[in-house]
Amino acid sequence: MRFYAAGMDKPSMARMYDYYLGGNHHTPADVAAAERVLVAVPTLKEIARANRAFLRRAVTELTAAGVRQFLDIGSGIPTAGNVHEIAQQHAPDSHVVYVDIDPEAVAHSNELLNGNHGAAAVQADLGDPASILEHPEVERLLDFDRPIALLMLSVLQFLPDTTALPAVRKLRDALPPGSFLALTHPATDALTQGPRDTVDTVYRTTNAPTTTPRSRAEIAALFSGFELLEPGLVWVPLWRPDRDPGPIDPTIMPMLAGVAVRPGR
Repeated sequence: MRFYAAGMDKPSMARMYDYYLGGNHHTPADVAAAERVLVAVPTLKEIARANRAFLRRAVTELTAAGVRQFLDIGSGIPTAGNVHEIAQQHAPDSHVVYVDIDPEAVAHSNELLNGNHGAAAVQADLGDPASILEHPEVERLLDFDRPIALLMLSVLQFLPDTTALPAVRKLRDALPPGSFLALTHPATDALTQGPRDTVDTVYRTTNAPTTTPRSRAEIAALFSGFELLEPGLVWVPLWRPDRDPGPIDPTIMPMLAGVAVRPGR
């Protein structure tokens, strides 16, 4: 099963997420769909911002660890604090490839990246990992003999197990030792069935084929063959926070985050 790009009169996952983040690349259809989701999950804007803050912290940490190659799948419409901005600020020689199924998100990204020879955005399908790994821009910018950071933030829930698990396995297996996997994912442990049903109903009207929230154990299994870095798989604000986030209520912030390394070298 694959994602298909949405028309402007049909809600788009990328544009809805842009709305949650406070961007301006969305249509009335996106806003209407996003507001329906917000009725079920009122803290979704806060969750999106926390997810974005995790991205900043994770990329900063990985750059400090010597990573110079990043593959960001499900990157969406660019907003402030993109991977290339963070990585290249700390290490100008960093290479970044953004991947999204939505051609509009890819076009916006490439417009932002005009003149940046170390970064590119490509349209490809997470459900077909070969379309990512064999893309000419991926092959041009990323050296799979050197460590790569694979980023999949808040995207795998939009694929069923039959597609997501083989895709993650193929992408993980393509990474050399010393590479990293960073992901965030909503957890069923903190989402009641009512909101989950509403979210699924709304997203089925977009270019998402399904929504599949997973349990903590199922999310942990996505890191198979990798070793989780401290503090492990935790609620998003608790992953190496800049300051004490205080007590976290998972029913308000039901998104887990983790970063793991492939052993070797």
